[in-house]
Amino acid sequence: MDKKQKINCTVGSCKYNNANEKTCKLNSIIVTPKINANTKTPDESECSSYECE
Repeated sequence: MDKKQKINCTVGSCKYNNANEKTCKLNSIIVTPKINANTKTPDESECSSYECE
């Protein structure tokens, strides 16, 4: 994987969000599936690295 990959984020309540650049300050995140979600769309997953400010 490219070492220059970046994580874009617009979740303003997350303490890792850089609102000015709309990026995540973490080097990596954990994405997990939501329970009982089988929509085959992005709402099946969530960022488990999220922490409220």
